[in-house]
Amino acid sequence: MNSVTERPFPLSCSRGGTPAWRAALRLAYQRRGLRTVLVERAHVGPLVVQRPLYPEGEGVCHTILVHPPAGIAGGDELEVAVTVGEGAHVLLTTPGAGKWYRSAGPRGTLAQRIAVAAGGVCEWLPQESIVFDGARGELATEVALAGDACFVGAEMLCFGRSAAGERFDRGELALRTRIVRDGRPLWLERGVVEGGGALLAAKPGLHGQPVCGSFVVASPRCDAALLEAWRALVPAAGEGAATLLPGLLVARWLGPGCEPGREWFARLWGAARPVVAGRAMQLPRIWNT
Repeated sequence: MNSVTERPFPLSCSRGGTPAWRAALRLAYQRRGLRTVLVERAHVGPLVVQRPLYPEGEGVCHTILVHPPAGIAGGDELEVAVTVGEGAHVLLTTPGAGKWYRSAGPRGTLAQRIAVAAGGVCEWLPQESIVFDGARGELATEVALAGDACFVGAEMLCFGRSAAGERFDRGELALRTRIVRDGRPLWLERGVVEGGGALLAAKPGLHGQPVCGSFVVASPRCDAALLEAWRALVPAAGEGAATLLPGLLVARWLGPGCEPGREWFARLWGAARPVVAGRAMQLPRIWNT
């Protein structure tokens, strides 16, 4: 039986006197024989994981990240740090949609830091996030890859509770993504989506659609053949496009709701996973609940 070290660790952030959640989670995985093992699990506050799952056999460790408050409010500060050791393969997801709640002023923040050693694979596939009208937030994702490490990541954002007819007329969400390999940048992106701002309607922005998403594969195995396979997969609804950069494939999607975007991303993942990770796609069971 594999042991897991659990211990709290201090948060580096504070907002004196402001009633808000402080939560942090650190996970570390190693390859032991044929098995990927969760060897460290340290957390503070309401940010935890369920027990490791192995629906594909011992080689891939599926982990579900759980945030019991179900959303981020103004002043909340969440940190997630994931380390994947040499040859380990990890798939991380969430049990449902995340939420960015309306704020009276302060920003909520979510910092996601992922490090993958040579030969490792990290599939970072959270379900969509719903940005409420009036929300103020900052989402930062940093990925550090070593050698031939592979990262697969998805991010889908719904601006306003579109199912209820809500629009994102107030507030803002700041976004920052950084992916590096051996210290050299592969992908750097940052921006701010303002409630009611011009970017929501502009063609270079959301083009009037409430939902946008990005699907990224960082691997030395990304090539023109995989790009062509992606471009042959047309979204059932909305607009999608794919681009190949050195060692990186990026797909963008805009649409009226999350479901067609999720379905398209799943098909892209199904095409890419055998190439970059040597395995057929297997959807996490939690997505069907």
